Amino acid sequence: MQNNRTEMMHRIPNALTMFRVILIPFYVLFYYLPFDLSNFVAALIFVVACLTDLLDGYLARKWQVCSRFGAFLDPVADKIMVCVALILMVSHYGKYEANYFPYISVFITLCAIVVVSREIVISALREWMAEIGSRARVAVSWIGKWKTTIQMIAIAGLIWRYDHWMVYLALVLLLLAVVLTIWSMVDYIIAGVRAINEKTPAPDSGVAEETSPEVSSEASPEKESTPDNPESDIQR
Repeated sequence: MQNNRTEMMHRIPNALTMFRVILIPFYVLFYYLPFDLSNFVAALIFVVACLTDLLDGYLARKWQVCSRFGAFLDPVADKIMVCVALILMVSHYGKYEANYFPYISVFITLCAIVVVSREIVISALREWMAEIGSRARVAVSWIGKWKTTIQMIAIAGLIWRYDHWMVYLALVLLLLAVVLTIWSMVDYIIAGVRAINEKTPAPDSGVAEETSPEVSSEASPEKESTPDNPESDIQR
């Protein structure tokens, strides 16, 4: 009985992550379907995906369960979910820019570039820090968690686009998320540079410090779920 319970505790967070991946093509489908409530349904699916992100992170922390599969898939699912949504928004607002204000597509495109670039930089930094055994130095911070929460709300509003006021409010939130994105990226880079410098031997020591590559299995890459948790710092 105990073994069954333990197995279930390991499976539920991973099942939620898989469910989030399965939802992605559905919100793409509803985003393009030509009926009145399609935008609302697409936004709702996106919100449900974000909530599963929070729930699987909460369960993983509460039950203290960890798996290599979850550690790999969870951050991948999060980043695909956000990147697909950003691509859809860039495409839509570029096509229907005349319905809003000039250069709205440029604004959204620049925001998308910042968000995606940040994900690439942080993922590379985390991988490098794991190699030198300092993965914990670039753990998820409160800045990253709030950034993820605000970013998710902004994306949901831009997908639903119930009226112009919703779009403009979502754009303000997206801009705030971009500011926090840059802030958190700089914060991570500073922490990473400090850790790398600490691993560097003094010039007069004459002895090269050895660091063994290690695989980190404790903290999952950032989960950019609401507070952050929108971003969870434990892998399942």
